[in-house]
Amino acid sequence: MGTHSHHHDYNFNEQYTFAGTAKIVSLVAIVFGIAAIAFGLLSSEHIVVERTYANLLLMGYYFTCVCAAGAFFVALHIVTQSAWCAGIMRIPQAMASILPIASVLLLVIVGLGLYTHNLYHHWHAEGLTDPNSPNYDALIAGKETFLNVPGFLIRQIIFMGSYSIFAFILAKLSYKEDLDGGLNSYKKSFKLSAIFLVVFGFTTPIWSFDTVMSLEAHWFSTMFGWYNFAALWVSGLCAITIILVFLKKAGYMVWVNENHLHDLGKLIFGFSIFWTYVWFAQFMLIWYSNIPEETVYFYKRWEPEYKPWFWLNIIINFVAPLLLLMDRDVKRKQNTMLFVCILLLAGHWLDYYIMIMPGTVETHRGFGLIEIGTAAGFFGLFTFLVMNKLSKHALVPKNHPFLDESLHHQI
Repeated sequence: MGTHSHHHDYNFNEQYTFAGTAKIVSLVAIVFGIAAIAFGLLSSEHIVVERTYANLLLMGYYFTCVCAAGAFFVALHIVTQSAWCAGIMRIPQAMASILPIASVLLLVIVGLGLYTHNLYHHWHAEGLTDPNSPNYDALIAGKETFLNVPGFLIRQIIFMGSYSIFAFILAKLSYKEDLDGGLNSYKKSFKLSAIFLVVFGFTTPIWSFDTVMSLEAHWFSTMFGWYNFAALWVSGLCAITIILVFLKKAGYMVWVNENHLHDLGKLIFGFSIFWTYVWFAQFMLIWYSNIPEETVYFYKRWEPEYKPWFWLNIIINFVAPLLLLMDRDVKRKQNTMLFVCILLLAGHWLDYYIMIMPGTVETHRGFGLIEIGTAAGFFGLFTFLVMNKLSKHALVPKNHPFLDESLHHQI
């Protein structure tokens, strides 16, 4: 590959400057989040503390999922040798780079959830597996070989630790490629990505079984892992698109055109349909088979408190992208894509909310400062860390072997 001498218009050493409004907003959101979480944890009301822990788990999991989706995006497009995205690779790389921070945060939340305020009380409570205890639960005792504290924590550390190591090395190799040129870094990235995709593919379902499904340990669904993966992937794609549009509006990344945006739009559209397929299949099969121990999951979510959210979830995450992104031209418009992606990120927050709240907060009765504050805090943290990471390197991997093709991408 040449040195792009025929692209005099592009500055391949361009770096993003993280300052001004973006920095202030992210820091204000972090402070607001810390204040809301502190208010919740220090409350004298048990129910408020319970809600705060549940919201911490929700946002910690969501944050880690979106960063993991960045690593998945990088690995997937290296292995498939997709040329179109070479010019936007720095965005998912920045998300992948902060996965170690997100993982440690989630690990702390899960640990606190186990020991100080028992989020996982459905399987981690006194006497559940002891036949002589009045609390004995035969179903939980049957799952004890898998659902036990040491096994649970070891799996969390192994899964998130391995994702973080892969994500960190993949980003590092790309930055090294900028300095060294040649194909050495790319070839290493290719091998590493292939291994990561196998590891990620086989372990993400188990990770979601542990972190979220075990909150209601009597219930199980073999589709739950793919349902979570679909939400993770769509949320990650939306985050990448929002950052891209933000950078374009700020005058950066001039080499990215509407064709790149169109491809991101197609992925978001397609995987929103896939999310719906898994959501509906899980719901339909449990309802159709009328299996009492499984219908209880949906029965809970059909209580008056959750039913409007249950339907709003499917409207935002399926009906909205279906109607808004079907047209070809729409996927090429920055403002429309920005609107749809923000809507979908809110929609998948609601999706995780419906997964987590009914099993952790016995009598919820409330939606307000804690939910909004926790979400704002994590949004601020994600924005601050990703944009800060983006400002440390050139916005384009200038020695990427497919960069030339990406610059001429047209569909």
